[in-house]
Amino acid sequence: MADFESSAPQHPNSNYLLSLPPSPSLDPPPPPPIRPFLPFSKRPAIRVTTEFDSESSIFFHKVSCKLLENLAKIKLSFQNDNKGQITDSQLQFHSKYLSIHYSPDEHNALLRSSIDVGPRLHFHAAHDIKAQQGELGVVAKIADPGYSLELSSPVPSIGMPRATFKFPMGEVSLEEREEEEVNRGMTINGVLKGQFLNGTCAAHYKDEELELRYSYKDEALSFIPKVSLPSNALSFAFKRRFGPSDKLSYWYDLDSDNWSTVYKHTYGKDLKLKAGYDTKERLSWASLWVGDEAGKAKTAPMKMKVQFMLQVPQDDIRSAALMFRVKKRWDI
Repeated sequence: MADFESSAPQHPNSNYLLSLPPSPSLDPPPPPPIRPFLPFSKRPAIRVTTEFDSESSIFFHKVSCKLLENLAKIKLSFQNDNKGQITDSQLQFHSKYLSIHYSPDEHNALLRSSIDVGPRLHFHAAHDIKAQQGELGVVAKIADPGYSLELSSPVPSIGMPRATFKFPMGEVSLEEREEEEVNRGMTINGVLKGQFLNGTCAAHYKDEELELRYSYKDEALSFIPKVSLPSNALSFAFKRRFGPSDKLSYWYDLDSDNWSTVYKHTYGKDLKLKAGYDTKERLSWASLWVGDEAGKAKTAPMKMKVQFMLQVPQDDIRSAALMFRVKKRWDI
C-alpha cells in the first residue's frame, strides 16, 4: 500500500506559501542622518604655539588652523616683549596653488603661485606688491631620472632669463651679470657630485670661487675636509661616534687657526646633553634639551620643549649667564 502522506493531494500554492518572506516590522523606519547645512561647517582644529627666549626676553606666538578639509592653511605669527608691545606680525595663507604672506607692519604682501601642467611641466610665479617686482619660472622635466631644465626671469624683465640644467650628478646655471649695464656678461654657477674613495666628492663653483669638499662617513666616523680656491682656505670637520648615545664633533680652520668642539650625550629620544667650546667666540657652553631638539613640539612629551644653556666667556668667567628657552603647543 502506498504511503498516506505521499499520496495525499498537494495544495497548488504550497511551495509559494512556504517561501513567503517574514512579515515586515510595524516599527517606523529610522530617521535619516542629519547633514550639516554647509559641507565645511565643522569648526577646524586650532593650533597655538608659544616660545619664550630668556636671552632676548621676547615671546614668539603662532596660531594656525587648516581650512576646507585641509585644502588650505592659515597662520598668524607675532612676537611681544615684556612691555606687551607686539612686533613682527605676519599673516600667511597657504594652499596647493597659492600662498599669501602679508605683513601688517609694512603694509605689504608677497604672493606665490605654482601649478603643474602635466607630469613634466611646472610653472611658478612670485610678486611683491609694495616693490612691484616678481619672478616667473617654468621647470620642464626632460628625461628620467633627475634631468630637468628651469627658466626663470625677474618681472619686470631686465635681461635674459636664468637657465638651470639639473642632472643626477649636480646642476649648472647660466645667468647675466647684474653689475655690468653696458656690456652684460654671462656667469656660470654649478655643483658637481660623485663617489670617490668610499666617500662623496663635491665641487661648488659660484661667483668665481671654487669650493672642493670630500665627505667620508660610516657608522662610527665622519671626516669632511674642504678647500676654497683661489683663496686656498682649508678647513676640516671630524666626527666620532663612541656608541648609540655619545658623539664628539670637531671643526678646525687652518686659515685662521679657529676651532670648535662639541660633545653630545643622549638619554633616550627626549633628553640630550651638549657641551662645547669655540675659540672664535672664546666661549664655553653647555646645554640640556628636554624634548627632541630637531623635532617639533607636537612629538615632545606634553607637547613642550625646554632648553637650558650655560655660557661662560673665557675672558670674564664672572659674566657667565644661564639662559633657557621654552616652547609649548596647545591644540584647541
